[in-house]
Amino acid sequence: MTDSLGNAFPRLAERLRKVALADLPTPVSNIEFNTDSGARRIAIKHDDQSNSKYGGNKIRKLEYIFRRARERGAHRIATFGAVGSNHALATAIFARDCGFDCTCFLSAQKRTPYIATTLNMHRRIGTEIVRYGGSVDQLATFRRYLQGRQAWVVPLGGSSWLGATGFVNAALELAHQVKAGDIAMPARIYIANGTMGSSVGLALGLALADMPTELHVVRVVDECVANPLRFDHLLRKTAMMLRRLDASIPEDVADRAHVRWRDEFFAGGYAAADELTRDAVTVAEQQLSLALETTYTGKSMAALLHDLAAPDYAGEHYLFWNTYNSRPLPVDSTRPATRDNIPREFMTYFD
Repeated sequence: MTDSLGNAFPRLAERLRKVALADLPTPVSNIEFNTDSGARRIAIKHDDQSNSKYGGNKIRKLEYIFRRARERGAHRIATFGAVGSNHALATAIFARDCGFDCTCFLSAQKRTPYIATTLNMHRRIGTEIVRYGGSVDQLATFRRYLQGRQAWVVPLGGSSWLGATGFVNAALELAHQVKAGDIAMPARIYIANGTMGSSVGLALGLALADMPTELHVVRVVDECVANPLRFDHLLRKTAMMLRRLDASIPEDVADRAHVRWRDEFFAGGYAAADELTRDAVTVAEQQLSLALETTYTGKSMAALLHDLAAPDYAGEHYLFWNTYNSRPLPVDSTRPATRDNIPREFMTYFD
């Protein structure tokens, strides 16, 4: 079941291959817990366990991206993110495992508890970290760090049509788990919606699997990054590219996606948190045995908990897609004695 998409569409599997990074299928579980509105039961998709070294949703995208990079003769992977980006860290960890050098263009962000640990992990594995954003001359920076280095550039969050394909595969994987009786058919799935690749892929995969599930995409980034127009563009481009590789992909698959856009849990900014977000993280820890954070998964959990308490909730099955890594890193948040590959400006995150 590591390639549910390829099994369903053999012609596509011949033309769009991937490297094996993720431990698939990721588990599903059912859990009952108490709320102010009474007992509730939800399902959880544990993409936090997608790899024994470092989990989360990015691994699924990187399987397809790294295979394409290797086929095109790349020696270096380059990507973007905020300084605490899970995507950038996952890319750096698995690029190294796949034999690539890695450059991460990182920008400053609001301080969170995990940034220092993330930087220490980059330091440990030797990521080439380049300060990006603000007053930095982008063109000069790209020329210096990309030109002539046989680099494959991965977009923010890994969210291209190729990255989104990893979550088309994920949706078909979930369909097998539903068919096997591991969980009930979910009426809704809740997922944090950042650069949109994961949610776009899920939407297409659910449509390919003929699942009637409504996908609730909970926006956690600014509207300039994630909005319905850009979502629809990536959705249709991904469908078009998959159909170009395999004509048995239904022509109307993008039109059959069931997506509900959720803006109301943004909490005022990227990496910002409000009481709803913090409460959701606490409920997840104390009642669901999930370690979430306030930038992404806490906000999608807040949306799910809100809807479970709604007056019109009638006992439907809801599923929470956990996209946050739960594997412990072999470093802590201690300020390093020497900064090595950490830019001087980023050392303030250790203060």
